[in-house]
Amino acid sequence: MAEVATRRRRGGGRAGNALRRGGEVIDQMPWRLPINIDRPTEPLNEEGVAAIHEGAMRILEEIGIEILNPEALEIFREAGCSIDGELVRMGRDFVMEMVGKAPSEFTITPRNRDHKITIGGKHILFGNVSSPPNYWDMEIGRKVPGNREMCANLLKLTQYFNCIHFAGGYPVEPVDIHASVRHLDVVYDKLTLTDKTMHAYSLGKERVEDVMEMVRIAAGLSHEDFDASPRMYTNINSTSPLKHDYPMLDGWMRLARRGQGLVVTPFTLAGAMAPVTMAGAVAQSIAEGLCAIALAQYINPGCPCAIGTFTSNVDMKSGAPAFGTPEYMRSTQMTGQLARYYGLPMRSSGVCAANVPDGQAMWETSNSLWAAVQSGTNMVYHAAGWLEGGLIASPEKFIMDCEILQQIQRYMEPAITATGPDEIALDAIREVGNQGHFFGIQHTQDRYTTAFYQPYLSDWKNYEAWEAAGAVWTPERAHHIFKEIIGGFEPPPMDEGIREELAAFVERRKREGGAPTDF
Repeated sequence: MAEVATRRRRGGGRAGNALRRGGEVIDQMPWRLPINIDRPTEPLNEEGVAAIHEGAMRILEEIGIEILNPEALEIFREAGCSIDGELVRMGRDFVMEMVGKAPSEFTITPRNRDHKITIGGKHILFGNVSSPPNYWDMEIGRKVPGNREMCANLLKLTQYFNCIHFAGGYPVEPVDIHASVRHLDVVYDKLTLTDKTMHAYSLGKERVEDVMEMVRIAAGLSHEDFDASPRMYTNINSTSPLKHDYPMLDGWMRLARRGQGLVVTPFTLAGAMAPVTMAGAVAQSIAEGLCAIALAQYINPGCPCAIGTFTSNVDMKSGAPAFGTPEYMRSTQMTGQLARYYGLPMRSSGVCAANVPDGQAMWETSNSLWAAVQSGTNMVYHAAGWLEGGLIASPEKFIMDCEILQQIQRYMEPAITATGPDEIALDAIREVGNQGHFFGIQHTQDRYTTAFYQPYLSDWKNYEAWEAAGAVWTPERAHHIFKEIIGGFEPPPMDEGIREELAAFVERRKREGGAPTDF
């Protein structure tokens, strides 16, 4: 592997937009909230949207959703839904009335107000990989269980890269920390190593309440100020087919009551947990998602909600999940049409089934990410670092994915498609005429430093120059960049009194036993 010059520049926090590699400084793009300027891809006509909506309504009315949380069950009963044991059937008028109360756009403000995000409208935002139990990097060279150091390093990448807008769940599960207190240590790391929008797992009362309190402390807020506007969010998954479990609905309802961000993402794999047809899988996914949104709106009308999609297919030869497939892309686009039909912000994912950061990993992830763009997605989960269908997190993959994310953000810039006189450049064309070239003329000289996207990872040298420089393959280059970022990383600033209060809360909750590990 080629050697990389050691960097001592700031790698996180308020500064650090540049990375020194081989004596060359390469700037990453500045923090921004990208606006998707493209029209969505809409594979369904008006009748197709109506057919999937009708299917979702009939699932809710005729088949029903199992609600495994007794409190939620009683709320649905109070709302006038039909209850048969744990099976809830609800009329479309109730569902559509409740969904109509949800805002089409909302903001979440983390402890650093400069990293406030807007979910909805034409915004498209990207988050880190979340929840894999395993880790892979080139130095280790094999799949291993995650630990706290690995988790912290991926959080540092989350903070470092401006194209990552929110910190999702644990970027890798630190299985060296007992499950009863894991949330305390990891959320402490998240709040001190990053200052971006924070997530809470809805896995029981204690975890959700602890995370809300830690986010409140880190931002220096009163309880009233925390409740006044969204400061964090949760994402829950239904248990497909057609179930919502106890702990996730518990957290969902707790955050709904306090006006925090809510994202529901059914995990429907066509051919296994949903019909083999993509229209049937999307209809089932929509029904499962709308059920949770109706519950939240009944509890707290107007609370911020987004509907997610994780609809893909399985390999019918092995039963393994597949991602970034043509079916995945179309189901994401179709769900985008339904989200706009309901006036809801949408979440999708940047995912792949590859086991290492190779060509398969990048074409499947690129398909997933461009499907997010095409669908009008507002919030892209797992946008950087995901491998093996979500079972592995990789820093090299994280670095490689951020190259794609930066290119997508550059693609969104209106300047690329501007058509004013300076862009049409008739004077420049006249100056060059039928002979010569555009390299040396003033029009080019005035613009050449910003005219085109400049990659930090891609290598544009020809083969001979690449070979002379050490013949370093893309994952190896990504590994060097990862080491550079971690070696020079400095956390974002935090008031020392707040840090102490946060640490004291963690220690107190640990003494109290943290959270139960059974539900």
